[in-house]
Amino acid sequence: MTLDYQRLKSWPFGTIEQTYTEKDTILYALGLGVGMDPLDERQLRFVYEENLLALPTQAVVLGFPGFWARHPDSTIDWVRLVLGQHSLRIHKPLPPRGTVVAHNAVTRIVDKGPGRGALVVTERRLLEKSGGELLATLEQLSFCRGDGGYSAPSAAHPAGQPSDPPPSDPPVLPDTAPERICDLATRPETALIYRLSGDLNPLHADPGVAAAAGFPRPILHGLATYGVAGRAILSSCCDNRPERLTALSARFSAPVFPGETLRTEIWPRADHALFRVRVIERDVVVLGNGRAEFAFPS
Repeated sequence: MTLDYQRLKSWPFGTIEQTYTEKDTILYALGLGVGMDPLDERQLRFVYEENLLALPTQAVVLGFPGFWARHPDSTIDWVRLVLGQHSLRIHKPLPPRGTVVAHNAVTRIVDKGPGRGALVVTERRLLEKSGGELLATLEQLSFCRGDGGYSAPSAAHPAGQPSDPPPSDPPVLPDTAPERICDLATRPETALIYRLSGDLNPLHADPGVAAAAGFPRPILHGLATYGVAGRAILSSCCDNRPERLTALSARFSAPVFPGETLRTEIWPRADHALFRVRVIERDVVVLGNGRAEFAFPS
């Protein structure tokens, strides 16, 4: 089946309302490996209900529309879909519990050509239900590896289909050595824990699905890698104070296998930092072109 541009652009996400509790906030943090050192009080702030804080990147699992690309009407070759890029802008720190309302939309679809895949960009606006205050704006770029060439004329679309302009290029990292490094381990069961926060894509749990997608075993969620990078930035640049991190964006460049160690390499600046994430065991960059932005309230 050929990707259907108009069907995706008008995908009926509806308004998603989600109530989350301290248990959900703790589960999300555990899915990123927080708490491996139970004596580290900086980690306990995110996994213990006393004076609990929410990690800023928890916004990515709130108001999440589920693995909607797997729906047969989406026309996406979901088995070959991987995350390409993600950005998060935080307008207000997340409380450790609450009810949120999310508005999701497909905003951009780009045909990269036959054999080269297609890009599908979705935006999510996350608001507090009470008062309607905007908490976060998220943009996710999915790389649909099996859907390139969809815009060419076909029996279903004799005149072809539209292809939107590509997104702007991400930031370029310096050629110099990173000024700060933060190593964080993942566990073999990390993906199985992280998926309980809402992303049930079987690619991260089912060896058969992973093999069909060309991987030797289930891979870690891209947004789990992204969350680990957020942990590293929060620790290295924000003194573990969530209100200081206001934006985080990065491009996914290679998969991570649960159990590997993630090294975040950071180039801090006055009000932002550039970064990338490398798997130590394979010396492979898995998250690149990263940028974090900061606020420093008193």
